[in-house]
Amino acid sequence: MIYEREGYDTRHWPDSYWRAARPDRSEYPPLAGAVRADVAIIGAGYAGLNAALELVESSGADVVLLEAADPGWGASGRNGGFCCRGGSMLSDSAIRARFGPEVAQDWADFETAAIARVRDTLARARIEAEVTEPGELLLAHSAASWQKMQAAPVPEGARLLDRATLAAEGLASGCYHGGLLSPDGFGLQPYAYVRGLAQAATQAGVRIFGQSRAIALRPEAGGWQVATAGGIVQARQVLIATNGYSDEALLPWLSRRILPVISNIMVTRPLTAAELDAQGWARGIMAYDDRRLLHYFRLLPDQRLMFGARGGLSFQPQSVTAFAQRARRDFELVFPGLASAETEFQWNGLVCLTGSLAPFIGPVPGATGLWLALGWHGNGVAASSEGGRRAAQTMMGRPDARPLLARRPPPRFFLPRKLALRSAMALADWLDGPLRRA
Repeated sequence: MIYEREGYDTRHWPDSYWRAARPDRSEYPPLAGAVRADVAIIGAGYAGLNAALELVESSGADVVLLEAADPGWGASGRNGGFCCRGGSMLSDSAIRARFGPEVAQDWADFETAAIARVRDTLARARIEAEVTEPGELLLAHSAASWQKMQAAPVPEGARLLDRATLAAEGLASGCYHGGLLSPDGFGLQPYAYVRGLAQAATQAGVRIFGQSRAIALRPEAGGWQVATAGGIVQARQVLIATNGYSDEALLPWLSRRILPVISNIMVTRPLTAAELDAQGWARGIMAYDDRRLLHYFRLLPDQRLMFGARGGLSFQPQSVTAFAQRARRDFELVFPGLASAETEFQWNGLVCLTGSLAPFIGPVPGATGLWLALGWHGNGVAASSEGGRRAAQTMMGRPDARPLLARRPPPRFFLPRKLALRSAMALADWLDGPLRRA
């Protein structure tokens, strides 16, 4: 774990709007004593819970799920709620160039299936997650990036919107020169989704233990032993699905193969109709810009604006405050008409990059029965949900449905990761340039 203790302290929940807006505060009991299971899963986020549901629903497996806090404490309960394409930092053209058209098409099919999986799960489990209008808007942060966007092929079903058209469609901002509107995906309430998954898993027979951080992992005859402070789980197979909160001391093979990155979110007070009209932003569609250190935002059903930003380097209070102030300045540049709208909620958390810039779903080399599903690159609502399901299917011995891109174990980062991250962010910030009024 490469950041300060504050970022991993499960005794304190983030000041998240998502949790404040939902009454579910149920806690799951900690593991006490020794239990046996067919499969032990470490991490009760989207990947772990979907894997558990797949294992139970498709094969009747006996599943134990260990969570260091309670479901929803980590990234699955504090992200921006973008259920959309993503999961890798590699573009379609980069995937084609490196791995060929088959891998690129397979990944595109996986992205489509992942969005459909979440929608189906919400319906089947009757999870009320405040689903928004479909579609995702990519915004050009500069004149040069708008020219580049116009020169690129337009994906099927998508359309380009110039600045005037954006304004006419209720998507006016202070900074962006144009955008690409794609029909895929939808926004949701991420905490409602993860808590609904936990409830569905419990009802299906999954044993979920909260406040049960895995502190030791040992092979034994016929499987694995996972130890917590209060007990032991013995299982034939183990799936680790802890993403940016992974403890590399638990699994030394993982050391330096992942890079957790801090992302920050703020949510305003409810906005009045007059304020939204003055700004010209009336849609609940998911939106993000094409900066390397991107901003992402959407209007929530209760008329608050959520605004996210990447670029923090520390969980120390002074660093968190400084970055939050910068994010707020950017918010006011993007939405100058809402400069008087106070921030009511503000929090941060970890996303997970890998050395391959793609997720890894597969067995740990040299460790029979031990699996990983992680590395969603800050866009895992859909990808981790489907990735967890496909990890479970493969663990059950079914035909391998893992996306080809996610089967390659990630290499280790060569440089010290904090140094590499600091250097990369400084370079990205320089290449992006300051956010400016259009």
